[in-house]
Amino acid sequence: MVAAAVTGGMDSSLSERALKMREALQKSQTITDTVVSILGSFDSRLSILETAMRPTQVRTHAIRKAHENIDKSLKAAEVLLAQFDVSQQAEAKILKGPYEDLESYLEAIDQLRSNIHFFSSNKGFKSSDAVLNNANSVLTKAISKLEDEFKRLLASYSKPVEPDRLFECLPQSMRPTAGLPGNQGDTGGRNPSSNNYSEHQKSNQGIGNFKHLTLIPPRVLPLLHDLAQQMVQAGHQQQLLKIYRGTRYSVLEESLHKLGVEKLSKEDVQKMQWEVLEAKIGNWIHFMRIAVKVLFSGERRVCDQVFGEFDSLRDQCFAECTASSVSMLLSFGDAIAKSKRSPEKLFVLLDMYEIMQEIHPDIEGVFCGKACTEIRESTFGLTKRLALTAQETFGDFQEAVEKDATKTAVSDGTVHPLTSYVINYVKFLFDYQSTLMQLFQEFKSKGDTSSQLAAVTMRIMQALQSNLDGKSKQYKDPALTHLFLMNNVHYMVRSVRRSEAKDLLGDDWVQRYRRIVQQHANQYKRNAWSKILQCFSTQGLTPSGGSGTGSVEGGSGSGASRTLIKERFRSFNMQFEELHQKQSQWTVPDTELRESLRLSVAEVLLPAYRSYVKRFGPLVDGGKNPQKYIKYTAEDLERMLGEFFEGKNFGESKR
Repeated sequence: MVAAAVTGGMDSSLSERALKMREALQKSQTITDTVVSILGSFDSRLSILETAMRPTQVRTHAIRKAHENIDKSLKAAEVLLAQFDVSQQAEAKILKGPYEDLESYLEAIDQLRSNIHFFSSNKGFKSSDAVLNNANSVLTKAISKLEDEFKRLLASYSKPVEPDRLFECLPQSMRPTAGLPGNQGDTGGRNPSSNNYSEHQKSNQGIGNFKHLTLIPPRVLPLLHDLAQQMVQAGHQQQLLKIYRGTRYSVLEESLHKLGVEKLSKEDVQKMQWEVLEAKIGNWIHFMRIAVKVLFSGERRVCDQVFGEFDSLRDQCFAECTASSVSMLLSFGDAIAKSKRSPEKLFVLLDMYEIMQEIHPDIEGVFCGKACTEIRESTFGLTKRLALTAQETFGDFQEAVEKDATKTAVSDGTVHPLTSYVINYVKFLFDYQSTLMQLFQEFKSKGDTSSQLAAVTMRIMQALQSNLDGKSKQYKDPALTHLFLMNNVHYMVRSVRRSEAKDLLGDDWVQRYRRIVQQHANQYKRNAWSKILQCFSTQGLTPSGGSGTGSVEGGSGSGASRTLIKERFRSFNMQFEELHQKQSQWTVPDTELRESLRLSVAEVLLPAYRSYVKRFGPLVDGGKNPQKYIKYTAEDLERMLGEFFEGKNFGESKR
């Protein structure tokens, strides 16, 4: 009962709650409908309001646009006024000129150019044309003043370089101790130039580093660059070129004149004495090195810094300001290359060729660019001409040796001047071995250059030997003929053995010519001593017996035997004295060869003399005045043989 009552109460409560919820939902729906109705009326009102406000919005937008346009106009006016101010300020600076403050002057030109660009791009302004005309007029005047300033500044710092400053840039080993380089005294005679040889040796000892020559102070170069840059921008390249060339070329020429460079023609060269010309060639070699490695290199650095980024203008300015100086130097070299060839010129030609080879990389580096093409070609052309002339002179030398027709004979049979000249010549040639090989390569000669040099040297030696054979025929005495040939061929062999020529000519050549020396020595002994040795012949004689008597073969008496022996001793004395007088005046200049020849004579003569005296002397001793016939002991003869070949002047030499 109680449970039923409780269940009934719960159902009644739930029903009441559900009823209340239904009522709330109905009210909410009513409110929603009301709100939707109200919002619908708002849309209609807003549409009406928007239609009413549209004219106002249009007017407001127009006003905003107007304000924006006004702002733009004001800003444009400000820019325009600023440009007018810039123009006035720049013009004021330009009118003052560049002399007081070059940096400000250049800034003013840049401002003026910017101003011209602005008005050129904004020609809508009424006054644009007038402003442009005025600005261009001022700019023209400004550039004109810049030209004057560039010329003034360049001229102020363009002074000829004193030789001492050039020498200071050379490596220590190349600096002259006094006076001009290369002017180290004259050399004469037929021997190759010792002056040029020392120059060649010096050039082969390593060049070292060259110092940079300062032609224009470093602080001035940026100013010149800025001036040049402004002129180029103004289109004044030709004026710039004219100013630079006109100022710098004379400075370079005068620097070379101070150094000692002369402009000599081929005719001038032909008229010079060889000693004078040789000294000038030595100087020229130094001048070429100094000019290219120091002076022209310094000028190239100036051009590079002044004209920097303007490649074609930079190269053209450099080419035009150096052209006359280069021509002046090359003209002398060209005159030498084209002058009459002679053997003594070979070594100076090789020296000149060497310096041209040495500066070849510098020429390519310093005279780079299209504008310098002609200078490079002229320089390399001279190198070719020197090489060709040197090669032809080399050929002439061989021919001259073959055809040397000097009649002056050396009366004492010593080494002929031609021999010493040719051998010295060949020895000097080997000091130029690498240069000669370059010469062979220059003309693309076939084969190994070392073997070519060896072949040429052998031909020269053969030509010398042939010429000496001809000269030896001037002697009437065959013994002196062979002594002369022995001396000269020995000199050739000894000189080759003591020089680099030995490695090139080889041991076979040395041994072959040593045999020739020995052959002539043997021929000398045969011709000089065979007759006197006949005095020791025992034909028709019998040695003395124990009793002091002798017999003559065939039955003759002892008196006839003694007479014949005395006659032979007398003949020996006369012949030996004649040989002593004559051959003491002959000369064997090489000590070792002289002693060897004396010894070989003594080894034949003295034993024969001792034996003869021992066998037949008693027959003479038993008679009157034995000392009249046996005048000399073996020791006397040995002492007198020691006086042979000393070149002593006892009187007129008999040939």
